[in-house]
Amino acid sequence: FGTVDDGVVIDLSAMRGVRVDPANRRARAEGGATWADFNAATHEHGLATTGGVVSTTGVGGLTLGGGIGYLARGVGLSCDNLVSAEVVTADGRSLVASEHENPDLFWAIRGGGGNFGVATSLEFQLHPVSDVYGGPMFFELDDAGTVLRFYREFIADAPEQFGGFPAWQIAPPLPFIPEERHGETFLAFVACWAGPIDQGERALKPLHDVAPVVAEHVGPMPYPALNSAFDALYPPGALQHYWKANFVTELTDEAIAAHLEHGPTVPVVNSTVHIYPINGACHRVSSDATAFAFRDANFATVIAGMWPDPADNEANIQWVRDYYDATAPLSEAGGYVNF
Repeated sequence: FGTVDDGVVIDLSAMRGVRVDPANRRARAEGGATWADFNAATHEHGLATTGGVVSTTGVGGLTLGGGIGYLARGVGLSCDNLVSAEVVTADGRSLVASEHENPDLFWAIRGGGGNFGVATSLEFQLHPVSDVYGGPMFFELDDAGTVLRFYREFIADAPEQFGGFPAWQIAPPLPFIPEERHGETFLAFVACWAGPIDQGERALKPLHDVAPVVAEHVGPMPYPALNSAFDALYPPGALQHYWKANFVTELTDEAIAAHLEHGPTVPVVNSTVHIYPINGACHRVSSDATAFAFRDANFATVIAGMWPDPADNEANIQWVRDYYDATAPLSEAGGYVNF
């Protein structure tokens, strides 16, 4: 939806200012700001709000489509933390959208995507999150089913400060991964504990106990560091992209079997599949309160096909389609507009 034939595309990328009001725990971001911009400004005050898993993502785009991220179980989606927005509509009017002004527009821009006008600034509620305890862990493919079944049960009533997700991932050449395992495929789990740091090790212990961990880079870190940890895998403008997505109410045995069949065949290090949890605080907003209506779903799956060489397009697009065809009948109708 970022380009259009016979129309106008407006580039907001120079509008990247972020103003923080720490006393009221609010921040206003201009429409071109990225989450790296936003997190840098709010982290100075020990504050954050839900902001995806890659810091080069735009604040506006993520929020207008809903906004799934590490902090969603604890504080809700990005759009649930949107207090107001300045929107320029197609007829040239500059409007404020909030609960009290233009509430119909405010309803639509919280999950309906960027189709209702140009969001030139967005005001967010912030939360006391500074450092988190987490990072990626890598499990053997033979243990993937055990980890996925554990995740299904654990996340249902895990403390809401616990965020994170399983992911199919080819091991990149990182120093914490044994060199002889670089290039091999694993089931990774990226954890984020946003509660008290001294409780982090205990909060992640169930994950460490479920199966042997081959490699990990887990510990205390600033929240912006985790939010940007995967940026290098997704250089803007350098990759081919073909994505599909599902909302999932129950991660059934059949659904896990489909993931176990297709996940290990992830084609390149840039491609991945994430199964995000969207319960907890996300469920405390009614399905008709915002345009993000999938409040009964417990998971959002993204099959993110990304690779550098256009010569691989046909084969890698087919991988995404086959994966989707296997999981869609076990998922809800509709998908996350941002994916």
